[in-house]
Amino acid sequence: MDFSSFDVHNYPTLSVTEGYKEWVNTYEETVQDEMDIRLLSRITTVEWATIQSAVDLACGTGRTGNWLKQQGVKNIDGIDLTPEMLDVARKKQVYRHLVVGDILNTGFGTENYQLTTLVLADEHLEDLLPLYKEAWRLTRSGGNFVIVGYHPHFLMNGIITHFHRQDGEPVAIQSYVHLLSAHFKAAQRSGWRLIEMDEGVVDNEWLAKKPNWVKYANHPVSFSMVWHTDSQI
Repeated sequence: MDFSSFDVHNYPTLSVTEGYKEWVNTYEETVQDEMDIRLLSRITTVEWATIQSAVDLACGTGRTGNWLKQQGVKNIDGIDLTPEMLDVARKKQVYRHLVVGDILNTGFGTENYQLTTLVLADEHLEDLLPLYKEAWRLTRSGGNFVIVGYHPHFLMNGIITHFHRQDGEPVAIQSYVHLLSAHFKAAQRSGWRLIEMDEGVVDNEWLAKKPNWVKYANHPVSFSMVWHTDSQI
């Protein structure tokens, strides 16, 4: 669904590439670990330290790749649309290869990876099916696709992915609203089987960092899903 029907702020809106190009200098200061890293750390169905090869789709500044490396994941490749974000990721020295490119058509080898990840990027895709199909192509038999996303509930409350320029002006990045059921349908059509799911809410840890979010206390703000290549039930 297009975000416009939920928009209550009417921020100026940039494309994904232009938006993250502007946001890059403050991105890691403004995206809290409670949004994504905390959900990754709660996953129980993935044995991170056994993974020899992983691809981090929409890897951005390398926050996810850095966390994966800390868990013992060996060889990590990353791809992102925004060169400026990759410049930051490269400095972390956790990736084997970093590529500027389209996550829906990566050009990476078929069944090349034990693990595919996508963190805080699905809301920028108009259609989820190409994502799940490409993740399926990339992931070898017995592997997993881990996705952590911005919860559609928050988008439906009018809070689009956005950042503030140096002068304080808020700027949005083009986004779409995907119901959680849309993920299930796209994944099922691609062959995936859901083996774990979680949701993160605005709790006391969130409010300690963002006290102005008190009106959203206990609202779901992010979600995680772990998909497995074995579609047999």
